[in-house]
Amino acid sequence: MSTPQYQGYAPAPVQAKTNTLAIAALISVFFISLLGIILGHIALNQIKTTGEGGRGLALAAVIIGYVSVVIGIIVVFVLLGTAAAYQS
Repeated sequence: MSTPQYQGYAPAPVQAKTNTLAIAALISVFFISLLGIILGHIALNQIKTTGEGGRGLALAAVIIGYVSVVIGIIVVFVLLGTAAAYQS
């Protein structure tokens, strides 16, 4: 009479490593928007190639960076417009 073999549990799935540039992009976008945009694009390319985690972080950095650049351009044009109106 043979004893039944104990199968045990399946091994825990390995969690994907988060891309370091994605983290750096998200942090830097709040200080220097252009740097965050560049690092975010590089991180997205690396994530696509290596399969690492952090796509959401990199995407958030790129979106926040572009939005802040657009807002900055709008603010500059509004300030230049009001300054020109006061000089007239």
